[in-house]
Amino acid sequence: MIYPGLVSITFRQLTPAAVIELVAQTDLRGIEWGGDVHVPHGDVATAQRVHQQTVDAGLVVAAYGSYYRASHEESGPFEAVLESAVALGAPTIRVWAGRQGTESADEAYWQAVIEDSRRIADLAATAKVTIAYEFHNKTLTDTNSAARRLLERVNHPNIRSYWQPPRYSAVDENLAGIDAVAPWLSHIHVFQWHRVSGEREALAVGAADWQQYFSRIHQIEGDRYAMLEFVENDDEAAFIRDAHTLQTWLAALV
Repeated sequence: MIYPGLVSITFRQLTPAAVIELVAQTDLRGIEWGGDVHVPHGDVATAQRVHQQTVDAGLVVAAYGSYYRASHEESGPFEAVLESAVALGAPTIRVWAGRQGTESADEAYWQAVIEDSRRIADLAATAKVTIAYEFHNKTLTDTNSAARRLLERVNHPNIRSYWQPPRYSAVDENLAGIDAVAPWLSHIHVFQWHRVSGEREALAVGAADWQQYFSRIHQIEGDRYAMLEFVENDDEAAFIRDAHTLQTWLAALV
């Protein structure tokens, strides 16, 4: 089943309490808490507090959106990320598959990302937390084939993948991306940007595309969250509107 949610960094300018209050005005069920502003890596006290605030509001911590980049020590120790995720009660940690795109990454870089991915997956497994890659440009998940190649090469039962539509890709290519990562599919980041200008739009503008994506995702076994990430003009009213749109689409899935 696909549940609706929000990625907290959509509203970096708000406190966690304000984010929760905003989500509570909608039918969204879960929040992916960001590891940069709202629940910083290693800040266990904040993680515990945000967990309690989320639960008290009748909401679910869907994931911990970390900024850990596999094989890059400068992104901070993974142990601190895991500590925060556990305190937050997050079942999944989103990580990034390095910081190089596949056009520039050589075999040594691939191997470094693979080895570190296995390391952090092992660590997270001891805490019963899953690792999931961000599906994003300038990483080793920047194309459909690359994402699948990485997942197959890592070959770890505790590694999964998010999915989101690359900004400039056509619908057929995006559907192929869903298929490529389907065996490992974790959560979905949902947004609507103009394919040419990159400007944010109302989610409803993308209805024809997103309804195809959700129809395909709905066929994949397992539960996951489809979480709004960024809204038009960073506007709270736009978020309320898009939350209603998202919930309507998901409720129509059969």
